[in-house]
Amino acid sequence: MDKRSKPHILMLLTQDLDSPSGLGRYFPLAKYLVREDFQVTILALHSNFAEVEEKIVVQEGVVIHYVAQMHVRKTGNKTHYFSPLQLLKVSWQALKKLYSEAINEQPDLIFVGKPHPMNSLAALRLAKKKSIPLVVDCDDFEAESNKTQGNWQKRVLAYFEQMLPKKADLVTTNTYFMLDRLSSSGVPKEKILYLPNGVDRERFFEPSAEEVARLREELGLNGFKVVGYFGSLNLANHPVDLLVRSFAEVVESGGNFKLLIVGSGGDFEKLQTLAGELGISNRVVFTGRVNPDKMNLYYKLADVSVDPANDTMADRGRCPLKLFESWQMGVPVVTSDVGDRKILAGELSAALLTEPANEKSMAQGLLSLLTNAKLRQQMSNAASLRAKSYDWASLARTLRAKLEGLLNSKS
Repeated sequence: MDKRSKPHILMLLTQDLDSPSGLGRYFPLAKYLVREDFQVTILALHSNFAEVEEKIVVQEGVVIHYVAQMHVRKTGNKTHYFSPLQLLKVSWQALKKLYSEAINEQPDLIFVGKPHPMNSLAALRLAKKKSIPLVVDCDDFEAESNKTQGNWQKRVLAYFEQMLPKKADLVTTNTYFMLDRLSSSGVPKEKILYLPNGVDRERFFEPSAEEVARLREELGLNGFKVVGYFGSLNLANHPVDLLVRSFAEVVESGGNFKLLIVGSGGDFEKLQTLAGELGISNRVVFTGRVNPDKMNLYYKLADVSVDPANDTMADRGRCPLKLFESWQMGVPVVTSDVGDRKILAGELSAALLTEPANEKSMAQGLLSLLTNAKLRQQMSNAASLRAKSYDWASLARTLRAKLEGLLNSKS
């Protein structure tokens, strides 16, 4: 590698940059690595590839190139899952495109975002052919957190999730649960970097009071204390139904409360139906997918934000982006004591922890905050302080030091 040039990092993603991890983890990392004097290119799959008008864009100095369809198709608030034969065809085409475009990039280092079959195989072949470092990011327990169509698909995910980290030069992960799991599976601890999720403070800035007031009126939230959920509506990995059932108990208390659900996913309609069955449709606002650049506005509508969690392997392996985004916007969080959540909340108690998978416990936690303005303010102050510990600009510098070490060892 020419030491006078900027090192070229090639990220291989099986999702687009509008997905939660794409937008909340991989793009901020890429953006701030560019500011740390790296060249970063992202080759990604897209949830609706046929409708993408600009396949190659440059954003904040990051080159983003969409090359093929991802393993599901998303249109509006709906998710379409391919049949097994269609999935194999889509995956094969994605693998071929990821590899053919990757080899043209001439990278100095490959970064795999989530060890899925398509990007894993492309990365392994390229790393071997070019003798360049391979970095793998494990930001979820993939075999448990993904919606699969059968045991065969789950076994495939599990295989790549276990195989690729052992072949990598560096493995990053965002939870101690996953760090311990990787270590116990045979990945040397010295090859693992704990890199939690964070928040891009440039994206989550304080909006004007006028903008917030207009949106509040538009959504019919005036006069109500608001509980906010911001994220995917896929029950296989996000138990939003737990929140909806808990909120039904909150409504029974007789207060003026509304639940604001911002996001889309495969169970969007199922959750709407559940709200109707519980008789709270008039108290639940579903926005569907919104402009990601306006998320700071939506967070400011909430008096309390919620990260619902069950005590499952998937939830233990998750480092919820909504925690950091809520804290950055000064919104106190109700979640459950699962995985790293207590550690993330810290001694400042930036989150109120309830019992996992317990509707009554979550309802009580919500009511304790909604009905106590002093407690909400205390937790809001703690949240704002806690967010400073999880700034993507700082986290990217931590990763930069590791990447430089790898590049120097290979030069």
